[in-house]
Amino acid sequence: MRIILLGPPGAGKGTQAKKIADEYKICHISTGEILRKAVQDNTPLGKKAGEYLDKGLLVPDEIVEGIVESRLKMQDCAAGFLLDGYPRTVRQAESLAEFLKDEGIHLDVVINIQVEESQLIERFTGRRTCEKCGATFHIKFNPPREPGICDNCGEKLIVRKDDELETVKRRLEVYKTTTAPLIDYYSNLKLLTNVDGSKNIDEVFQDIKKQLEGVKS
Repeated sequence: MRIILLGPPGAGKGTQAKKIADEYKICHISTGEILRKAVQDNTPLGKKAGEYLDKGLLVPDEIVEGIVESRLKMQDCAAGFLLDGYPRTVRQAESLAEFLKDEGIHLDVVINIQVEESQLIERFTGRRTCEKCGATFHIKFNPPREPGICDNCGEKLIVRKDDELETVKRRLEVYKTTTAPLIDYYSNLKLLTNVDGSKNIDEVFQDIKKQLEGVKS
């Protein structure tokens, strides 16, 4: 089974990707993780990616594409894979389509996890992180026993920069302008299926499994 997972920041893609990969025994490819590993392993493309990451710049498409394609050629992906965080743009999607065609591989389905923007903002801005041990809580969904204090080590909980309202809004805006067009792209290819991501984690996973029942590996 070969799957792409789409959805805005905060939709729960990472959580669902791990559950899907475990359930169907397929390779979970997270773009962020393989980029970091390529840099760590000091591969030729990793060296190039590191030059951009060190400067806080976005890694160019051709470098990301090369790293993803190298990962897809590894033996553990032969039985299937799930792409999480890639493609991010229509250009990347077109490049991926060319690569898969050349390799004789077909995509089975693109799962789009849908969550209203107001709920995404609530998920991010309600998050609290421990300054010391890194434990995370949520003031509504997973509150600490004592407000503002970590259950694990008793240190102060903070709002990370990534979870501040303006940062969240910027991330969602970037998603809408660069990644959301992939929904139309894959819909036109008759590959897209939508899943309601506003439910709890297990309910979303059950809905995804129902969508995958009719997909042949």
